[in-house]
This record gives sequence, C-alpha cells and structure tokens, in this order.
Amino acid sequence: MNEVIFTKEKTEIKIKKPNMYKVLLHNDDYTTMDFVVEILIKIFRKSPIEAERIMFDVHRKGIGIAGIYSYDIASTKIRQVMIMAEENGFPLKLTLEKE
Repeated sequence: MNEVIFTKEKTEIKIKKPNMYKVLLHNDDYTTMDFVVEILIKIFRKSPIEAERIMFDVHRKGIGIAGIYSYDIASTKIRQVMIMAEENGFPLKLTLEKE
C-alpha cells in the first residue's frame, strides 16, 4: 500500500519597501513665489505655512524639497506641476533625487 506523507513547508515572504525619491524645486528668475506656494498647497498638499517655508528655501538656497514619495507618485506630481507651470507661463524646474 502506498503511503502518502504530508509535510509543512514554511514560506517566508519578504516585502521590499519601494525606493523613495525627493521632489526638488529649483529657483529661477521668473516663477513667482505665489505660484510656488500655490503648487505646494494644491499638488503636494502642504499647509500654507509649510508651503511658504519651502518656497523661502527655494528662494534663498536655490532648491527646496517639495516632498518625498515613491517613484510613481513623485513623477506624477512633477507632471501635474509642469502642466500648471506651462499653463501659467512659468519655467519652473523640478527634479527627482533618490533618497
């Protein structure tokens, strides 16, 4: 008679966190401070106070961190900002930097 043997196998699933990316705003001589604050509030969901702080970082230091996101979310936010900037005639530059 054939004997059937069952064994338990323990499978461990490891979930890897996605790489995170900083969305960086770069200073230019044409984009208004008000527009930068507006996109930080509308696109990046910053409070008005936090948006102004980031805008002043961009103005004073030449660069500011709009947020840190997974690649897909970061690139989507950049596309949304670029559309708004183009519609308003601003040459705003944003880049991604791996954290």
